[in-house]
Amino acid sequence: PTQQNLWSNTLSVSLYHTILFLLSLSSAAFGPSKQEEEDYEDVPINKTWVLSPKVYESDVTLILNKLLQGYDNKLRPDIGVRPTVIETAVYVNSIGPVDPINMEYTIDIFFAQTWYDSRLKFNSSMKLLMLNSNMVGKIWIPDTFFRNSRKSDAHWITTPNRLLRLWSNGRVMYTLRLTINAECYLKLHNFPMDEHSCPLEFSSYGYPKNEIMYRWQRRSVEVADQRYWRLYQFAFVGLRNTSEVAHTQSGEYVIMTIFFDLSRRMGYFTIQTYIPCSMIVVLSWVSFWINKDAVPARTSLGITTVLTMTTLSTISRKSLPKVSYVTAMDLFVSVCFIFTFAALMEYGTLHYFTSNRQTKKAKTNNNTQVPNALHHLAFEPIQSNTTLTTLSPHPHPRPQQKTSSMVNIRPGTSLLQMNNIVPYHEEDDYAYECLDGKDCASFFCCFDDCRSGAWRENRMHVRVSKIDSYSRIFFPTAFGLFNLVYWIGYLYL
Repeated sequence: PTQQNLWSNTLSVSLYHTILFLLSLSSAAFGPSKQEEEDYEDVPINKTWVLSPKVYESDVTLILNKLLQGYDNKLRPDIGVRPTVIETAVYVNSIGPVDPINMEYTIDIFFAQTWYDSRLKFNSSMKLLMLNSNMVGKIWIPDTFFRNSRKSDAHWITTPNRLLRLWSNGRVMYTLRLTINAECYLKLHNFPMDEHSCPLEFSSYGYPKNEIMYRWQRRSVEVADQRYWRLYQFAFVGLRNTSEVAHTQSGEYVIMTIFFDLSRRMGYFTIQTYIPCSMIVVLSWVSFWINKDAVPARTSLGITTVLTMTTLSTISRKSLPKVSYVTAMDLFVSVCFIFTFAALMEYGTLHYFTSNRQTKKAKTNNNTQVPNALHHLAFEPIQSNTTLTTLSPHPHPRPQQKTSSMVNIRPGTSLLQMNNIVPYHEEDDYAYECLDGKDCASFFCCFDDCRSGAWRENRMHVRVSKIDSYSRIFFPTAFGLFNLVYWIGYLYL
């Protein structure tokens, strides 16, 4: 019986192995079971679909727990061995607005940093772990800061806009979204035809060059669609990136800089300043065609244009910082103010000389009327027997010539010459008469009756009453030449 039991046990064991062998053959022939298929996932390798083991959440948790076990996030990678190389890249989401008053600009970027940390290497079928911001505080992160930022904000809605990726070879990529108000020193000498390069500088705050080295990635800086940027007065021209070493008391630091080239658009200032100033200057020339005797009209027009130019010059300065140098717009507005002020002073000069001429003429008439009256009173008893004789070679003297009168009382009596009591006849076109003994030593002679004499040699003869006619040509010509030199100098030179 014992031998029979042994044979039965041996037969049952061999039968069991035979059944297992047949099951294995059937599974190989008909494919994996449904349960086994759930443990695998399809992954493409060289465009050939194969089955690879599926990684569960518990496996990733085990990987992270193993990586963080004994990990000190206060120490940089490869400390004491070699510098940590940080590769950086920037994606510009938007730029603007630019604030010329505070000399700063706003920029919205995605800032990416990549480095290698040998402590974070792992062996797994997964080559890349995509993690959220909760993992950021558990590993070492570079202490990068923006050197020329006045205010920087990280986006936290709805969750912190940060991303962390770990590769199996220890490569780490850390990205975050930032909005930065950065300084941009604007040189406004050519305002509003100026161009600027606004920098964005960043470096390590505490690690010098022998600890951390920054490098640009191959595609270091990229920009988004510019149609939605809030540059307003500026146009984006281009960008360039550089790297340099700054020497400070705490060490030498690698500084990475991105320059954003901006060019100002002139449309706003042309409409708000240049065209109004030019029209006010042209309006001031209207007074040259108004009669010089219309004192209220010409005075009110001149004062109005001057005050308007003062207001425009004040408004044009509100969009600028209080710089101490003269900008291109300041020059244009100042010249326009000078033209309007000169137009007002032109009429003041004209009115001064013409009013003095009229006053002197009235005084001369009054002085000649008194001797004539005395003459009639003194010789009234004998006027009936006297004859008035004019000692002139011409029977009809010209108006410009002075006449001499002789009075005969009786035949044989002496003649009395009355030259001093004959009034001076002056043309209306002459603004002033030539005075006896007048020393005309100036280049411009404003006394039209001085027609002879050595003082007129190499002098310029100007009629004061014709100043309006001269101004109608001089003012537009001078303003046109100024605009020609101004726009060519600032736009093309």
